[in-house]
Amino acid sequence: MKRRDLLRHLARHGCAFLREGRSHTVYVNRTARKAATIPRHNEINQDLARKICKDLQVPRPGA
Repeated sequence: MKRRDLLRHLARHGCAFLREGRSHTVYVNRTARKAATIPRHNEINQDLARKICKDLQVPRPGA
């Protein structure tokens, strides 16, 4: 899955950008009080995308 598609999916479900790290971006779901790091790669493995969504308590992409 493309990184930008995952970021759009997270934004649609209430997640917001928190900060940039050296090689990761941190997104937070403030209502659930959860945070997750997203690697700065063009392609993100489908399993990792599902894990990020699970950590942020949002529906998985494509579901």
